[in-house]
Amino acid sequence: QVQLVESGGGLVQAGGSLRLSCAASGRTFSRYSRGWFRQAPGKEREFVAAITWSGGSTYYADSVKGRFTVSRDNAKNTVFLQMNSLKPEDTGVYYCAAGTYPTPNAYWGQGTQVTVFS
Repeated sequence: QVQLVESGGGLVQAGGSLRLSCAASGRTFSRYSRGWFRQAPGKEREFVAAITWSGGSTYYADSVKGRFTVSRDNAKNTVFLQMNSLKPEDTGVYYCAAGTYPTPNAYWGQGTQVTVFS
């Protein structure tokens, strides 16, 4: 069974940082691009960041560019999202995904809540 499991979400004050992790199991995702999406209350899910299978290319939504960094460790089948200078508008459920670059959305995790308060 294919599984993507996120961790690292939580409650943080504006200006703070969080690091999300997404571990894959059930199959090898090393050849898949990986990504992060988020969904705020009452809004549609939106793209946040993506990284190619090699880690050589990354792509970010304009709203997080310069603040968030996506990376991956293929040996551990894990992708990370380092989030710095967090803002209240970054609040939402963050989903890990795998698929085709630049919007890998074929496989999904269950999501992890990130709440940023001012």
